[in-house]
This record gives sequence, structure tokens and C-alpha cells, in this order.
Amino acid sequence: MSRSILIVEDDDATAAYIAKGLAEEGYQTEHTRSGREALYMASDARFDLIILDRMLPELDGLSVLKALRAASVETPVLILSALGNLDDRVAGLRAGSDDYLVKPFGFAELTARVDALLRRRSTIDTTTVLTCGDLEMDLVNRHVSRHGKAITLQPREFQLLEYLLRHKHRIVTRTMLLEGVWQHRFDPGTNVIDVHISKLRQKIDQDFDPPLIHTVRGVGYRLSDRSQ
Repeated sequence: MSRSILIVEDDDATAAYIAKGLAEEGYQTEHTRSGREALYMASDARFDLIILDRMLPELDGLSVLKALRAASVETPVLILSALGNLDDRVAGLRAGSDDYLVKPFGFAELTARVDALLRRRSTIDTTTVLTCGDLEMDLVNRHVSRHGKAITLQPREFQLLEYLLRHKHRIVTRTMLLEGVWQHRFDPGTNVIDVHISKLRQKIDQDFDPPLIHTVRGVGYRLSDRSQ
């Protein structure tokens, strides 16, 4: 079955170039120039992937992305933008994108990233509940609780906690988190990881004992209910 990709790009020539290349790779595509139309089209989650430009008429790409994530639409999003400095990339990741590719781009790299994101989505894991001490994550119902108390997480926080739970009792580096959660490689010295870890700590550790998220100074983090 062919995978379906939504291309959100206000430059018709760029959109046609992407659509033609993806069609040759066996993908089905739909195209819109409008941020508002993209939000409407993507809300029913019928697409396997969204390629999203940042600078769009009516509603910019980051606003579209934030609205989709707030509505629990978890379709992988690849931002494709001429805005390529570190702050721009971090802003895209914080908004909930899964990858960020800067224009101008090589089509081989675009297809490689598309393939990687779709492989990640199609990976089958029979585990449906992850635990660490009294922390429990139900992957099917997307429900998180600690000591029986429900905890509300944003989509990126959920992904981050899932990664930590799958690697519980082990040290994970910032680079591992950037690649495993954001599927993107950039300066591991950026504070995007620390910001998300801090928010996650407030939700799963602040009102509970013992704390589960531990900082391994100079290395990364470890999720564990063990003292060592």
C-alpha cells in the first residue's frame, strides 16, 4: 500500500518538484499552499507524513504544527524551510516537528529523511505498557499515571518519557535523546533537552517520591527508581 504525504508549501515550483520526486519513489502526495487548509487536511490523520514549510500565508508553519500537536495529531512532520540557523531549528523541534531540513536541499537527503521517519512510524512493538516503579505509561490509550494519579503530557513530553522508560536504569546522553526523540542531529550543547526534561520532572517527580529522573552530570540522564 502506497504511503500518503501532505506537502504544505506556498511555492508551487518547489511543491511540484517534491511531489514529482516522491511520486517516482512510489509515494502518493497531496499539496496545499495554505496553513489553514493544511491544518484542516491534516487533522483527520489520514496522512503518513507531512512536509511543512514554515513561511505560509494565513497561518505560519509553526502555528500549524503546534495546533496539530495540541489536538494530539501525531503524524510525523518534516519541516522544510529556508530558515536554517540553530534558533530556527530549535524552535521547530520545540513546536513538535520530527525532523528539520534546510532549503536549498538535495532530493536524495529529503527522501532519506522521509524514509527514516516512515520506518520509525511503522516499527512494530508489542509492548503496550511501560513502567518504572509506580510510574506507568499505557501506549495504546496514551495514558500516564504515577501512584494511580493521572498525568497530562504534551506529545513531545510523551515521546521523551517513552524513550526514557524504554531505556530505564540506563544512562542516555543528550545526543541519544536528540536522535531518538527528535530524529534530528544538531549541537548537543543546545538546551532543548534540558528544557523538556525540566518540564517532565515537574509533572512526574515534583509531587511524588522518590524522584525518577536523575541527572548524570556531564553525560545525560537516567530514569530509575533505584538509588544507583
